[in-house]
Amino acid sequence: MDIISQLQEQVNTIAALAFNTFGTLQRDAPPVRLSPNYPEPPPANPTEDSTNVAEQPKQMSAAFVKAAKQFDALVAALPLSDGGEEAQLKRIAELQAENDAVGQELQKQLEAAEKELKQVQELFNQATDNCLNLKKPE
Repeated sequence: MDIISQLQEQVNTIAALAFNTFGTLQRDAPPVRLSPNYPEPPPANPTEDSTNVAEQPKQMSAAFVKAAKQFDALVAALPLSDGGEEAQLKRIAELQAENDAVGQELQKQLEAAEKELKQVQELFNQATDNCLNLKKPE
């Protein structure tokens, strides 16, 4: 997998971690008293493990930091651009020309394969017609 795909995958991982973290924190956050004028909130669900709820933010933040560090490592592994913008544009033009040449070769191979497929289909049709036209022995 190339470095850009790895970066994209890591960004998706970070987004998923953030989404799950915020959702879990929102879902599991204990109720809080908004004002002294309001009654005391009902106690949290006693069946839930309170230590697990306390540990979740730590675990999630550790996973988030780990993913961010992996992203930073991938960014650091990106090759440095040599020669500035002109060299990059020249390299892009070279790669585009190479891509066009490969595309033309693939197009030629595709046309040859389609021609061969038509020949095989014609032979197959002839063979099936010959088999159908055979008379049964008497």
